[in-house]
Amino acid sequence: MGLDARQAAIRALDAVLRERRMLAHLPADTRLAPGDQARAGRLVSLVLRHLDALDACIAPYLDRKPPLPALLILRLAAAELLVVGEDAHGVVDSAVTMAKANKGTVRMAGMINAVLRKVAVEGPDRFADLPPQTLPGWIGGPVKKRWGKDVLRAIEAAHLPLAPIDLTLKAGAALDLPGAVRLPSGSLRLPAGTQISALPGYVEGDFWVQDAAAALPVRLLGDVAGKRVLDLCAAPGGKTMQLADLGARVTALDLSQARMGRVEQNLARTRLAADLIVGDALDHRAGPYDAILLDAPCTASGTIRRHPDLPHVKQWTEVEPLTRVQMRLIDHALGLLAPGGRLVFCTCSLLPVEGEHQVTAALKRHAGLQVIAADATGLGGDASWQSAEGGLRLRPDFWPDLGGIDGFYMAVLSRP
Repeated sequence: MGLDARQAAIRALDAVLRERRMLAHLPADTRLAPGDQARAGRLVSLVLRHLDALDACIAPYLDRKPPLPALLILRLAAAELLVVGEDAHGVVDSAVTMAKANKGTVRMAGMINAVLRKVAVEGPDRFADLPPQTLPGWIGGPVKKRWGKDVLRAIEAAHLPLAPIDLTLKAGAALDLPGAVRLPSGSLRLPAGTQISALPGYVEGDFWVQDAAAALPVRLLGDVAGKRVLDLCAAPGGKTMQLADLGARVTALDLSQARMGRVEQNLARTRLAADLIVGDALDHRAGPYDAILLDAPCTASGTIRRHPDLPHVKQWTEVEPLTRVQMRLIDHALGLLAPGGRLVFCTCSLLPVEGEHQVTAALKRHAGLQVIAADATGLGGDASWQSAEGGLRLRPDFWPDLGGIDGFYMAVLSRP
């Protein structure tokens, strides 16, 4: 692998760990060839998934912690040596070359060379004995309190591998994709790194990328054919496409013009239709709707297997403002719902305060509001998915033999 991919990976790691920017928000490096872009992305992901363990393997050979630019070179090279298993000579040589090319690290090239040579020899045994990357306390604490230490450790272990890619198939589409596995929920799963745009059926719009967990909330709405359905916070459009494919008359709303542009593109590729509105969900006054899907803004703490940068960027201070927004959105959505209609509230979060607690609180605020108990077995799950208040709680440690699933909460609410 060339220096271009490694240097791009260093720049991305700096943006995450120093500037606290999400990888998804970084502009694409158009100077890189597509293959180098993909390799850089994989390297960044591996470093972030194993950061504590990499530091533990580097630390014994350091007198003191080096400045971040040198530390990032060490971490990247250590990931190649210990996680990927690359040839030591090439990895060390590239790391030294990168150090010499930067005036901030040129004087540390010798140290980097010496440390990595020792890591290459002694690091694999030490690395094999280290635990998975720990979740920050603001996520790990509530998880441990709710489900115990063993579940916390299982979730952390589930975050280590690169996540596979899940597809939702358009009705009537029949695809024969090499390496694909049909999940119990009906989604199609492909290995991580699959080039989606090169797959048969992509241009024809026969499928879209959507984690298996994210594909389930729409199914809780029941038969939506011919019904007026509102998809609140709709981008990037996976659930909008599901609803349209099921025959619903869909109104999709999102605050972001750019993200709604992606929804429009996805609808065009799949040849599906929906009415798109850019605006604040709390300002929407149309209705009443027969059904509403509220995929509320949240910490996204259930998606770390796909976004290993998240624990290094987001902070505990974001939780309370988000839960207040979720509460307001639930109340507003209920006001747009026709009597007897269904509201599905969901979040891609591991935190009970963004799931179970929101539903319990909504039941106290709204007289006559009830939870329609969701049946996990009908969605490919089992009793372990069931939540006490009637919703479904999915965790990354579920389906370990199939490659896991995103952390998700979902519940069906109905008003008189």
